[in-house]
Amino acid sequence: MTAESIVRSYHLAWTSGDVDGAMALVADDIVCRAPGGDLRGKQAYSAFIAGFAPRLTGIEDIASFVDGDRVALFYYPQTAATSTTPAAELFTVRDGLIRDSVLIFDRLSYAPPPQE
Repeated sequence: MTAESIVRSYHLAWTSGDVDGAMALVADDIVCRAPGGDLRGKQAYSAFIAGFAPRLTGIEDIASFVDGDRVALFYYPQTAATSTTPAAELFTVRDGLIRDSVLIFDRLSYAPPPQE
């Protein structure tokens, strides 16, 4: 599998609610740099993804770019709070697994909608 196919399979799995399937493509010692702090190890990363995945109401892909073992994805994760807040991830794939991720999104946009 290519780095791109691994990342696309991972992305499709977690955005479809299959967190276990997504984690099968992630290294045990993954490091994810995310807003609010780094996530180190598959257990911490899996808990983070599993906490967000059920909130998805849809996903709209924007673009992807591949540079050897690095793959960047840009997309709109749609939730009850927002449907147009972009997210970006840069993955590094080695030995058939995602080893590193840089995740960029606006945390405040995913807060619960304001109460009127």
